[in-house]
Amino acid sequence: MDNSGKEKEALALIAEAEKKLKSSQSFFGTLFGGSSKVEEACDMYARAANMFKMAKNWSGKNIFSLQLNTSHGPRALRSGVARPCCRSLCSLCVSAAGNAFSQAARLHLQMQSKHDAATNFIDAGNAFKKADPQEAINCLNRAIEIYTDMGRFTIAAKHHISIAEIYETELVDIDKAIAHYEQAADYYKGEESTSSANKCLLKVATYAAQLEQYQKAIEIYEQVGTYAMDNTLLKYSAKDHFFKAALCHFCVDMLNAKLAVQKYEEMFPAFSDSRECKLVKKLLDAYEEQNVDGYTDAVKEFDSISRLDQWLTTMLLRIKKTIQDEESDLR
Repeated sequence: MDNSGKEKEALALIAEAEKKLKSSQSFFGTLFGGSSKVEEACDMYARAANMFKMAKNWSGKNIFSLQLNTSHGPRALRSGVARPCCRSLCSLCVSAAGNAFSQAARLHLQMQSKHDAATNFIDAGNAFKKADPQEAINCLNRAIEIYTDMGRFTIAAKHHISIAEIYETELVDIDKAIAHYEQAADYYKGEESTSSANKCLLKVATYAAQLEQYQKAIEIYEQVGTYAMDNTLLKYSAKDHFFKAALCHFCVDMLNAKLAVQKYEEMFPAFSDSRECKLVKKLLDAYEEQNVDGYTDAVKEFDSISRLDQWLTTMLLRIKKTIQDEESDLR
């Protein structure tokens, strides 16, 4: 589908918005309706951004070959119709929709319309995700600053999660992802949204354990497990949290794991009858006996009924390696 019509319309709106802004800044413009012209320009930028979204143009500021002929061939110049930049150039371009939303957000701030500014920064962040993850984060951070200033901490927390997800999937910076999940959890706690806070903390615990920050992971799993066991709706999930805490203890020290399991059984008697608790006890026995085969069989038996996810597989392999290493040392 040819979307050049939408792109042309968007560019025309941006050109008109720029004219409005210039005239609002002139001497006569400030005397006669300068603020209304800024409002009109703001609306035009937002409409242009939505036009770019409709055209699915995430590729860049300059859409037409007439403006950036290095991105398009002579055929496009002759036809006078621009083609979107090729996919290989996307990483070098800035989202056209994102730019327009950002400009609308800045104008809203200029007019002291904080809520509208934050909304447009969020829109800009979502658009930039397609082409420039770091700029998406910058826009989301601007929105978060506005929301926290307004006391809207639950909304701010939601967007900290969005930033964490970008660091997870696009920029692969787990430390920064953890920091934003932790900040989201703090905001949720402050708003008495314990369940939402715990979801963020569990993400932190997952990554902390993978980074071998076991004590941090243990504290979170125990905290969330304790909250879950006292909640009728969440009680069933408590065993999973205590199971993961026990495995983190096991990665540090076998005796710690043994004591932790005893503590969890006393705190939450239903844990004793769970398959997770029985597995940990079998693994502890295999560890004491330096029985690698027994350890492997126990894990296989558990996996045949409850499939192990990637996190559990990683932790169990780390523990198994300690048995193999100690077995090698004894030879």
